[in-house]
Formats: sequence, structure tokens, C-alpha cells
Amino acid sequence: MLGSLTLYRRLLLENVFSQSHLRSYIPFCRSQPDLKTLPSFGHGIAGIMAGTTVSFIAAPVEHIKARLQVQYAADKTKRMYSGPIDCLRKILSTHGIRGVYRGLFATILFRSFFFFWWGSYDVLTRYMKQNTNMSAPLVNFWAGGISAQIFWLTSYPSDVVKQRLMVDPMGGKLNDGQRQFQGWKDAARTVFQERGWRGYWRGFVPCFLRAFPANAMALVAFEGVMRMNF
Repeated sequence: MLGSLTLYRRLLLENVFSQSHLRSYIPFCRSQPDLKTLPSFGHGIAGIMAGTTVSFIAAPVEHIKARLQVQYAADKTKRMYSGPIDCLRKILSTHGIRGVYRGLFATILFRSFFFFWWGSYDVLTRYMKQNTNMSAPLVNFWAGGISAQIFWLTSYPSDVVKQRLMVDPMGGKLNDGQRQFQGWKDAARTVFQERGWRGYWRGFVPCFLRAFPANAMALVAFEGVMRMNF
């Protein structure tokens, strides 16, 4: 994710945001002089692009993980899947590659909220550098942690719907039950019908508390490596 994000940042700056004839069509950038650094809006767009790229790898992994996580039988012999490889093999043999990628659109939609993560990360980083005396790693820590929480505040409902879609029975020859949802909208509607608006925020607190330290340290490590001269 961070690798593709860095690539898209560079490509957007060199090919879009640094071009004056294109900048007039970009929101928040029309009246700005020649840009030598990517604006916060550009960081957000790079986040969407990175999120979409990652989704094609993350979707099947998260799909398999979700199905393994809801196997509650204490006796392993009564579980449908013995492990991730067995899960992948059974889904492939009965539903093909489309079955493995069930929930891809929901995954892309969830990761489109990377716009708020990386856009706010740049805003916070600029603000802290200009208005505080904090060291670069400390700026990365606070900006990384807060921006990750902003991401989850905006994206969490879509993640709940994505997970609900991914654990829905596949049906057919897999014989794991009757499929309930045909797509993302069906899952979103069912969550609301069952628990109202609160259903979209179930489990939010532990996720929100985890987001700050995990992502703050990740950004400290990533930005530290990027500053190194190899």
C-alpha cells in the first residue's frame, strides 16, 4: 500500500498537478501558483488509487480470512475449512475466481476512504511542521495516528458491510447454506434493518483505539526509512 501510494504521489505531481493547463480543472488547486510539491488534495487522490490497487490483493485474502474467522466449532473436524489453503481450494473448485474475489467492489469502496487518511495526513504534517517544534519522527507519529483515526471514522460503516458480505454463504455445490446477499447494497440494507444506524458501528471502539498506535508507529518507521540515504 505504501509503495503504490509513493508511486502514485510522484506520478500525480509530475504528470497532473505540476501542469498548469491541467491544474485549472482540479478542485482546490486552480488558483495556486506552480506546484513543486503535491497538495493535500493530490495526496488524497493518490490514496484512492493506492487503495484500489491494494484491493485486488487484499480482497481474496480478506475473504478467506473472514470465512475462517466465523468457524466456531470447537471440533476441527466439524469445520468446513481446515485452513486458508483448503478454503481457497474449495471456493475455487465450486465458484471459480469470481467466488474468490467475492466482495471486491466492497473492498474497493472501503479503501476509497484512503482519500481521507492520506489527505488528512498531509494536512496534519504540514501544520505540525509549521506550528510546532516537534522532531520529524514525532510529527509522523501524531499525524499518522490522528489521520488513521480520521480514516476509520469515515470508513468504518463500509468495512462492516464488507465483512458481512464476505461471510455470507456462497451457496451452490459448496453446500454452506443459502446465499443471502447478491451485492453490497443488499448487505448494507440488511445491517440497517437488523440494528439500525448502530449496526454500522458495531465493534468500532476497539478498532478506533487500535488505529492510533498501530498506524502511528507504522508511519514513523516508513517515513524514517524514506529519509535514509542508501
